[in-house]
Amino acid sequence: MLKKGLKNSMGLRLGIIALLTLLLLIPAAMIQSTIEERQERRDSVINEINQKWGTAQTLSGPVLSIPYRYYYKNADDEIRSSINYMHFLPADLQITGKVNPEIRYRGIYEAVLYNSEIEFTGLFKSVDYKKFKVPDKDILWDDAFVAIGISDMKGIQDLISLAWNDEIVEPNPGITTNDVLDAGISAPVPVNPDKLGNTFNFKVNINGSAGLYFTPVGQETRVELSSSWKDPSFIGMFIPDEHEISDNGFSAIWKILHLNRNYPQQWIGGQYKINVSSFGVDLPLPVDEYQKTMRTTKYAIMFISLTFLAFFMIELLNKRVLHPIQYLLIGFALL
Repeated sequence: MLKKGLKNSMGLRLGIIALLTLLLLIPAAMIQSTIEERQERRDSVINEINQKWGTAQTLSGPVLSIPYRYYYKNADDEIRSSINYMHFLPADLQITGKVNPEIRYRGIYEAVLYNSEIEFTGLFKSVDYKKFKVPDKDILWDDAFVAIGISDMKGIQDLISLAWNDEIVEPNPGITTNDVLDAGISAPVPVNPDKLGNTFNFKVNINGSAGLYFTPVGQETRVELSSSWKDPSFIGMFIPDEHEISDNGFSAIWKILHLNRNYPQQWIGGQYKINVSSFGVDLPLPVDEYQKTMRTTKYAIMFISLTFLAFFMIELLNKRVLHPIQYLLIGFALL
């Protein structure tokens, strides 16, 4: 009776096929839910590993900050004083480094970690503070400092020594003001307003995971980075001017001018956040099985519908009717 009804009614046949398609989407949705659950578990495990080793690192600076005292009137018309900061970025910044990656396992999950040794070299031009119209007597030259931004400080592996005009100064954790950088280290430095320039050099040995990024604070910034990782992903505000990827890893060179970003070389207070111009490289795992499987489940309705449509056309051309159970078996085979 059912087969005779199906043979005489094309609408009934199409309706049954549509119903079977919807029914078959139920196990597909269950599979998708399982994948999402495992993805969340994987992300949780990877995040736990990264938190202990060091998260994705953003290295910024150096930034030269000079405090000064300014005066204002309060609500009672009384004169009060407070501290503000002039911030200066280097004229030249050269960064060279090597990223040494490794894969750590926790159960069936993988996390990409790295250790990187990075050298910063450059020059600050003479301090042009007069454009800010700050009286000389209010500038606290003895409290000037250089700040280096490090997004996750627990990744620091060795003591950092800053060579300022070839004199070694030892940085301390933390930054006096968060006008420019949110986290990092700072070192007091002698600043002579009459000096034509101040050179600097320091090395950072740091652990991180997933990615390594920099901020182009130099009037001219050049970054050279190399690694044995074979599948890099260059991201951020700038891509490399030159890069090479092979079975032995990758190398990349960025050349960036201050004209390429949206903040100046010097300013007062917290007008700008320089991390918006960060760039660098991610170290993704080459194969993400969960992502591939999730894509497949999202296409389930298309695969099932097209397959049923193909068999329906075969029915019409051969003038033979397939039983709904046969469609159901075909659908289960697709899953």
